Amino acid sequence: MAEKVNPIPEGYRTVTPYIVVKGAAEALDFYAKAFGAEEVVRMPGPGGSVMHAEVKIGDSMLMLSDEFPDWGQLGPISRGGTTCTMMLYVENCDASFQRAVDAGCAVTSPPKDEFWGDRFAKVTDPFGHQWAFATHIEDVSPEEMTKRMAAMGMGG
Repeated sequence: MAEKVNPIPEGYRTVTPYIVVKGAAEALDFYAKAFGAEEVVRMPGPGGSVMHAEVKIGDSMLMLSDEFPDWGQLGPISRGGTTCTMMLYVENCDASFQRAVDAGCAVTSPPKDEFWGDRFAKVTDPFGHQWAFATHIEDVSPEEMTKRMAAMGMGG
């Protein structure tokens, strides 16, 4: 009798981001430097491209590939911008942010304490993807969050 296969592979979460980049091989090297990504899988594609790759960042997996325009696979630079942000909860927002900036990410938002209870910062990598770093520093009730938003002129 065949052994039961786990429907969610070991080490993966229910949601696993899959990004497309122009220059996946360079992105793999960059993500190791900027985010501590550990390469797990790299499948070569035509002409030296990366057909599919997987890296582990902290306890999470990220999948990526090169652009393949014939298949409608384009990264944010070719599309004119990204539509998502990779959110990383980390032990030290400031240190993680600085590591990414030192590696070559552009500053989008420097670290600061936010009304929702996180120390938060954001960068854009050289391949057009946005990355956010957050360290949870305070549990904020929905009522308190509403008050803080109102004090900032936000909310309904």
